[in-house]
Amino acid sequence: MTKTISQSIKLTHEDDQWVAVDDETGIASQGDTRKEALLNLDEALELTWKARESKSEAK
Repeated sequence: MTKTISQSIKLTHEDDQWVAVDDETGIASQGDTRKEALLNLDEALELTWKARESKSEAK
């Protein structure tokens, strides 16, 4: 499932790691490269959305 939303992401380089943080949710991820950090953030956000959807469907 692909979701399209408008979001702001902060991308920083700390201690030889790239860190990507979604400003809206506060969810963060990291990687050795900018691309890896962003891909990991995408995965973390998708898993969060799926968990929230499952939780709301269970109600």
